[in-house]
Amino acid sequence: MTTVRAGWILTQRSLAHWVREPWGPIFGLMFSIMLLLVFGFLFGGAITVPGGGDYITFLLPGMLALGMMFGVEATATAMAADARKGITDRFRSMPIGSASVALGRVGADMTNSAAELLVLILGGLAIGWRITSDPQAAALAVLLLLLLRFSVLWIGIFVGLTFRGDGATAAVQVLVWPIGFLSTAIVSAETMPGWLGAIAAWNPLSATATASRELFGNPTGTTGGVLADHAVWLAIGWPLLIIAVFMPLSARAYRRLRN
Repeated sequence: MTTVRAGWILTQRSLAHWVREPWGPIFGLMFSIMLLLVFGFLFGGAITVPGGGDYITFLLPGMLALGMMFGVEATATAMAADARKGITDRFRSMPIGSASVALGRVGADMTNSAAELLVLILGGLAIGWRITSDPQAAALAVLLLLLLRFSVLWIGIFVGLTFRGDGATAAVQVLVWPIGFLSTAIVSAETMPGWLGAIAAWNPLSATATASRELFGNPTGTTGGVLADHAVWLAIGWPLLIIAVFMPLSARAYRRLRN
């Protein structure tokens, strides 16, 4: 059996689990919607956007990027559960490619990510967010968001195979929450203290959030600096770098997996 075919079969396995137990993806989506409503309507009146613009319009692309980042927790938890229960070891004993298990998980999670992104975009449109750019630019923004998700999935796979237990979830939370909020997803880096804003500007999540705002035709909250000049290229380069680092690490962790 080819690696791609085996990966597709394992993708269907994961999707079938979600059909029988849909609460994980549903609660994940509800969490993203809750954050959007809290920051958009509860705190939004107190937040200004550098360069001008409506805060909801500024916030929505950032929340899309944040939603793509938060999905890594479900990936790590699922990989850790399969490894802990011995399911991954059973897959390793089968005549399938060593990349099939990871491809199956990535395929299922990317399907879930696309559905989540669609629901969040429709929700944003319902509360007043608008896309003012041309369709090609908006499509590129969506692709960059999915590229970010694809890259962080490999972090989740690596963590799940390395920490086969509750430690996987804890490790991802320690990683994702600081990266998620120390970024321009919710507020502009220009409203932060200088040293903190510099860190936020070089955050991979900030690149995708800023590039998405730019491509959707929304306020970027950036009047100068690296994000103002190179956000789209950074939104491509950062995920590719993450993939280049964590895909081989995930493969190595899978090969070294033991009962």
